[in-house]
Amino acid sequence: MRITTWNVNSIKQRVGHLLGFLDEAKPDVVCLQELKCQDAAFPRAEIEAAGYACETLGQKAYNGVALLVRAPLRYTQLLRGLPGDAQDEQARYIETLVNGEGVAPVRIASIYLPNGNPAPGPKYAYKLAFMARLRTHARALMATEEALVLAGDFNVIPEPEDAADPAAWTQDALFLPETRRAFRALLAEGFTDGLRACEPSAGLYTFWDYQAGCWPRNQGIRIDHLLLSPQAADRLVSASVQRHLRGLEKPSDHVPVTVELSDG
Repeated sequence: MRITTWNVNSIKQRVGHLLGFLDEAKPDVVCLQELKCQDAAFPRAEIEAAGYACETLGQKAYNGVALLVRAPLRYTQLLRGLPGDAQDEQARYIETLVNGEGVAPVRIASIYLPNGNPAPGPKYAYKLAFMARLRTHARALMATEEALVLAGDFNVIPEPEDAADPAAWTQDALFLPETRRAFRALLAEGFTDGLRACEPSAGLYTFWDYQAGCWPRNQGIRIDHLLLSPQAADRLVSASVQRHLRGLEKPSDHVPVTVELSDG
C-alpha cells in the first residue's frame, strides 16, 4: 500500500498536477491538505474518473483536507474533524480505515496542522492546543493496536538538519523549542517518522517558499511527515519525496511524500 501526503496549496490551481501525479505514481491512498475550497467545489468527478474515491473536509478559501482511496481498496469509519474541541471550525483533520482483499487494514489520517505564526499570540496558542489534541487522539488510536499512519503538513521542522538554513527559522513557530517539544511528545507515543526511518541524510526537504531563489538554491525545509504506529512501521518497505513536482509550472510550494507498506 503506497500512502502519499501532499499539501497542494489550492486544489483548483493544482488539479492538473494532482491528476498527473495519480497517473504517474498510482498511490493507493492520498492525503491532501490546504484544499482552499468547500466540499461542493472539490473536483470530485475528475478524481473519481482517475479511479479514486474522495472524502473531503473543506472550508472556503482556507485550510481543507481530503482522503483519496484507489479502487479496489475500501474505507470505513470515516471521521471528519479532530476530537477534543467542539468549537473548532477549522477544516484540518480527516481519518478513515482503509483495507482490501489481501491487504491488512490501515487507519490513515490527513492532517493540516496550524502554522502558528506570529508567535507568541493566539495563532500559536491554537497550534499548541491542536497538537495537544492530536496527541490525545493519537494515544487513543494507539491503544487499539491498529496499523496507523498520521500523514500531512505538520508545519513542524523537527531538527536542524530538516532546514537548509536553521538559523533563519529560530523565531518561527515551525521551529520554536515548544513546537519541537510537542512534536517529540507525539512521536513518544510510539510513532516512527516514516521518511527518516528510510532516509536519514540531511538535505531532504518537502517545502520551498515561493520567494525568488528558494527552489533553485534548494533553500527548503521538511515539514510534511508520515508518522507510523509500531504496527505500520513493521510493514514499512520504503519512503520517498517526489521532489521533481516542485519544478512544474505553477507548482505547490510543497511536494508529495510517500511511504510504501507491505500488505501485512
